[in-house]
Amino acid sequence: MTFPSVALVVVYVGGLVILGFGMAKIVYVPMALYFDWLYRSICARHRYSVLSDRPLVSVIVPGYNEAVVITGCVESILASRYLRLEVILVDDGSTDETASIMEGLAQQYDRVRFLSQANAGKGAALNCGIAAALGDILMFVDADGVFAPDTLIHMLEGFDDPKVGAVCGDDRPVNLDRLQTMMLAILSHVGTGLVRRALSLMNCLPIVSGNIGAFRSDLVRELGGFHEDTLGEDLELTWRVYKAGYRVRFQPKALVYAESPSTMGGLWRQRVRWSRGLLQTLRLHSGMLGSRRYGMFGAFLVFNAITMVLIPILQLVVLALLPFLYVAGMGPVPAEVLAILGWLGVFVSLALIVFSVGLNRSWRDLRFLWTLPLWPFYSVFVGLALASAIVKEIRGSPARWNKLQRTGIKSVTATHSVTSTDVSQRQEAHA
Repeated sequence: MTFPSVALVVVYVGGLVILGFGMAKIVYVPMALYFDWLYRSICARHRYSVLSDRPLVSVIVPGYNEAVVITGCVESILASRYLRLEVILVDDGSTDETASIMEGLAQQYDRVRFLSQANAGKGAALNCGIAAALGDILMFVDADGVFAPDTLIHMLEGFDDPKVGAVCGDDRPVNLDRLQTMMLAILSHVGTGLVRRALSLMNCLPIVSGNIGAFRSDLVRELGGFHEDTLGEDLELTWRVYKAGYRVRFQPKALVYAESPSTMGGLWRQRVRWSRGLLQTLRLHSGMLGSRRYGMFGAFLVFNAITMVLIPILQLVVLALLPFLYVAGMGPVPAEVLAILGWLGVFVSLALIVFSVGLNRSWRDLRFLWTLPLWPFYSVFVGLALASAIVKEIRGSPARWNKLQRTGIKSVTATHSVTSTDVSQRQEAHA
């Protein structure tokens, strides 16, 4: 066969695979609706959760060069309506004023403790906090996170069964000051408002976000804490929770507001890091894929590996071949059909976005729908980041934290206003 003929076959087969797996995700829509119905049908105060036991919660905040944001993070946690908590700040060898600010917060607030270590990475910083934690529930939060007042309460309500080992909340962008973060804000609703609901219902939620995740303390210690040599430490630990026979819940009302990447370079490094974390976790736990031992989760991991690794690379291949085929007069789809498919894609994308925003009750974010023309370019960007991650894994490139450069910008008025006075008053109430 000639190269054009081979390219045509690749485009046809690749296109059908991409379309098929894309259509399969439509099942998330009714499942997300059913999740919401179940979530709201039984009032939280009429069902059991560990909240009834008033457990001590240890909120562990690792930080490397977080001077711009760490104070706001800590004060938002201390202003929570749930008072039985301790905050453990772990400085990972920062080169700015992070350590001194953390130490000052520990001196100012009796529920805050400060730990410091030589730079060893996020996983090591988290494990340092775990070793010092006294709580029955461990909660892990990035240093730029800003809590809503009821975040901790909703997280604890998620532990509504002894077999629930971890709970994931909903992280929302806080720095909506530029085009890129506006686009990410509205796209994130599909991943949080829609996908997490559906996967939680299926007991297949594959990751407890490192920015808003809670685990049973005894389970984390039984599992040996975080792996320190992987980039996706939150993803990898979540898979071990399933492997141990536990389930993971999603709590859509447990909110934390955090920064999205505000530069193209920051976004690229974040997506490469996430992709490498996924690849490393797939390698470490390849035996879980398709295994009947893990039920629906084992089957889902196969689907997840295809959609998160194979499909993006396949998209890049198809996009690279299409121009060549049209120039050679062998375009696989007539121009008018291509136009119809394009408009259909736009319609479906808009419908999913509006549906997801509605689930999250974040109607104001629809003002960012005008970023729609950028979404195809973003999809290609993510595919290229995955390709870069694959190359780095093959080469064995060093795994670095590569955290975002914080800006300290807070554009979301939905976050509650937190002041030192508010926190001091709560400290006195706690005492």
